[in-house]
Amino acid sequence: MTNENKLPQTTVSIPEGLDLITLGAGCFWCTEAVFQRLDGVKKVVSGYSNGLVENPTYKEICTGTTGHAEVVQVYFDSKKISLHKLLEVFFATHDPTTLNKQGADIGPQYRSGIYFVNDKQRQIATDLINQLNESGVFGKKIVTEVAPLISFYPAENYHQDYYNLNGHQPYCQFVIKPKVNKLEKFFKEEMKS
Repeated sequence: MTNENKLPQTTVSIPEGLDLITLGAGCFWCTEAVFQRLDGVKKVVSGYSNGLVENPTYKEICTGTTGHAEVVQVYFDSKKISLHKLLEVFFATHDPTTLNKQGADIGPQYRSGIYFVNDKQRQIATDLINQLNESGVFGKKIVTEVAPLISFYPAENYHQDYYNLNGHQPYCQFVIKPKVNKLEKFFKEEMKS
């Protein structure tokens, strides 16, 4: 996003003993399902970040004109799981090389993004992106937006805990479940028991 000073701002409240990172990796249902399963993650909230209007609705977000990214806020205990490990999972479970697109979801609301709350988080994110780009692991340059968290608006209640409540639906089976399976395959040690 450009000209961050003109964007509506919200305040962030982080519970004592936890850290917060906000991540956009396409549809927030997928991202939420992945991060909920990691040991050390205490809470995941789906929502909308860094857009042009206050209190957007899902219907408004879907137009692609509000400037928001579909994101999840991940509250985690850094004594149990590091931000670096969370970002490894983030990069492994979506395509960070496609601009404003994840699978069949197309539009700026589906952009890959890391929205940090302090400079240490920004540094960890940019260092990891540089390492991944240098390694050539994706075969293309990472286009993930790394920006300060300016605003966050929780999504409507029916978007929260979506996969856990609707896992039988076709979208969940064909799009979300493969991401969860990938998590189980490559990050088994980091998962909740």
